[in-house]
Amino acid sequence: MTVCVQGNVLEELLKLPKLEKIEENIFRGQSQDLGFGSVFGGQVLGQALSAASQTVPDGRQAHSLHGYFMRAGDAKKPIAYTVDCIRDGKSFTTRRVVAIQKGRAIFSMAASFQIDEPGFDHQDDMPDVQGPDGLEPEIETARKLADHIPSGIREKILCDKPIEIRHVNPINPFKPEKRTPEKYVWFRATGPLPDELAVHHYLLAYASDFNLMITSLYPHGHTFWEPAMQVASLDHAMWFHRDFRMDDWLLYAMQSPSASRARGLAIGRVFTQTGRLVATVSQEGLVRHRPQRK
Repeated sequence: MTVCVQGNVLEELLKLPKLEKIEENIFRGQSQDLGFGSVFGGQVLGQALSAASQTVPDGRQAHSLHGYFMRAGDAKKPIAYTVDCIRDGKSFTTRRVVAIQKGRAIFSMAASFQIDEPGFDHQDDMPDVQGPDGLEPEIETARKLADHIPSGIREKILCDKPIEIRHVNPINPFKPEKRTPEKYVWFRATGPLPDELAVHHYLLAYASDFNLMITSLYPHGHTFWEPAMQVASLDHAMWFHRDFRMDDWLLYAMQSPSASRARGLAIGRVFTQTGRLVATVSQEGLVRHRPQRK
């Protein structure tokens, strides 16, 4: 049986935030298995944002979200999203979303939306790193390391992906070495996307869950591929600063300021190729090391 998505993988990804409305402020989304059995956190983020967006007055775009992962989701089953319309003010709209599977909450999120209005403007400078041209696509690197990938998920991991990722400072996940907790990745959708800004927000929420948490493992010389490592997202926050397109190259500049008590904190900034800061991301995750007993 073929485990890869058949047809256009980007089109399949774009179907995920297209939720079915099953009741007033209740939606259902399909799941996609990336090879690990549990639902990818970025999928739930994007779908929860889509559910909230469908209840918001026209002319308001997401500017922030704060989510908590409570249980692993089953990638073989759909997810229901209930939206609580907390407030619609003159400038801001607040929504709370709970993702439910098998009768239990697996994720909760608060999101805020704002009308478009002018204001002060400043930003951090983009890091001076190599551009995407000439960097090896992540999928090509993975295929070179195929023999090290566990056989049960190898075919799924090596499937074509809807988001192309290129690492500026790559690391061999099967031979990790200690390094400064900084990571730089270029990414973009593999094909053209519609102009609707909300679609680009959904896809950035999806893509922002890749690579971020593992930055907190860099100073310790470990990766999530090790059997002794238990790595899982606990929460995820995003702030959308400026408009962008997910079918243009974006730089994801990540760092980890702290790890303690089996938790790692990572912060990411997303820039366009021209240096515009378009989003900031933060995530705390479980990074539990359980050495195998002899």
